[in-house]
Amino acid sequence: MTTKANKKEHQTLAERANTLRAGVLGANDGILTVVGVLFSMAVATTSNFAIFMAGLSDLLACAFSMASGEYTSVSSQKDTEKAVVADEERHLNERREENLATVTQYYQARGVSPQTAQEIATELMDKDPLGTIVRIKHDLTLGHYLNPWHAAFSSLVSAASGGIFPLVAMTLLPSAIRWQGTIIAVILSVALTGFLSAKLGNGNVRVAMIRNVIIGIITMFIHYYVGLLL
Repeated sequence: MTTKANKKEHQTLAERANTLRAGVLGANDGILTVVGVLFSMAVATTSNFAIFMAGLSDLLACAFSMASGEYTSVSSQKDTEKAVVADEERHLNERREENLATVTQYYQARGVSPQTAQEIATELMDKDPLGTIVRIKHDLTLGHYLNPWHAAFSSLVSAASGGIFPLVAMTLLPSAIRWQGTIIAVILSVALTGFLSAKLGNGNVRVAMIRNVIIGIITMFIHYYVGLLL
């Protein structure tokens, strides 16, 4: 009973991590795409309304684009997972000896003695053959697949939320501090998304934050000079 509960909890955490990942990526894209358009427009025109409308249009386009991309990507992954499970179920009986050996080797590789590993594998394959083999061979848990709608919604909301920071800074701050305020807003925002992405992926926080800040600065720099060409 405890083992099944742990499996369910583990898979649920994986699903949540995927949703959070989509959210972080969406926020980062929202920030950078919106600030890119805003910088180009702010250099090319002095019309605050035109700048705002361009930024808002890009924010919405980015949000829905990210959402549709996440939905398509996660749907494909979910279909692949289901196909793998279906294939294992279809060939479960004819691959019994092969699967038993796979499970035995799995536990031996984790320090279990050959005899004990054989006993564990035999018991698991007798009680839950399909669940055992998809977990060990493919790191999947039966009945728990990534949800494309969760990922799409998370990406949609986060991309829109991320784009709001540069949009508000560029269009609502006083003209005397508009550029400086937008740059600071973008740097802080992408530093935060770098921090979150590193935490979710167990990566180096400092490297992720610095990398995101550098990319943000380059994005603003490029689009500023694109605006000069308009």
